[in-house]
Amino acid sequence: MMKNWKFRIAKCGMKNPNRASGAIDRSFNPKSAFRNPQFNKGFTLIEVIILIVMAAILLPAIIVPFVSSVKGSGKPERVTTAMYLAHQKMEEFMKFDYSNPALNTIALTPYTNAGVSTYQWQWEILYVDRNFSSSATDVNYKRILVRVMDPDNSTYQVYSVVTNFP
Repeated sequence: MMKNWKFRIAKCGMKNPNRASGAIDRSFNPKSAFRNPQFNKGFTLIEVIILIVMAAILLPAIIVPFVSSVKGSGKPERVTTAMYLAHQKMEEFMKFDYSNPALNTIALTPYTNAGVSTYQWQWEILYVDRNFSSSATDVNYKRILVRVMDPDNSTYQVYSVVTNFP
């Protein structure tokens, strides 16, 4: 035979004064843990405020890295264009023989238009010694420097050395 066990009902709700003593009306207290599903329609004001606060904290943490990556996505294209222009100007100098007047020593020129809008370049040609240090006299080495500045004012440099073989 089974024993009769007495189970107690947790008193989570408020007592309805119109009910018999000891009876619990779970639909009477809307804050009860055992709410009636017919009263569970929508969000409370506190839940909405918590959602807004959490969104205000989390959205900047998500959006800031995304915006900075989108902003920097054009950088590889600018670097490629600047290096292309630097190599193009270097090729113009490298086609000349060591003694050609186009390779006469010249101090660093001011920036000029590089042929592509918003890019500028400058160059210099100097005598250098075997250690590539500047030299006041001709020791059969000339260093050519070409520098290109992109629209963000970042500079890219290309060096080359030409020699005078006896």
